[in-house]
Amino acid sequence: MVRIIVVCGAGASSTFVAHRIRRAAAARGIEVRAKATSESQLEQALADADVLLVGAHLGDRLDRLRERAAAASVPIAILTEDAATASDGEEALDVALEFAGATS
Repeated sequence: MVRIIVVCGAGASSTFVAHRIRRAAAARGIEVRAKATSESQLEQALADADVLLVGAHLGDRLDRLRERAAAASVPIAILTEDAATASDGEEALDVALEFAGATS
């Protein structure tokens, strides 16, 4: 099982991304746990994660997010705007699997 954390500023858009990732994974028969979190809850979420996905709109906070992920030994990937907003979740799932070191 690949454990995916998706973060955005307040947690709302990340909830939609996490849902789409779960749906795409289920369609492929891949077991994932994709959860959304806000920056304020990030350390707790990273304690049980294989990869952190960050929306491109958080670019101004990327250095700090990288530090926090590195402290938890969790790889971080930046989602393009297209990947974050795609209705099928396929590209976001591919990015998560790549950075988590999993294969689809």
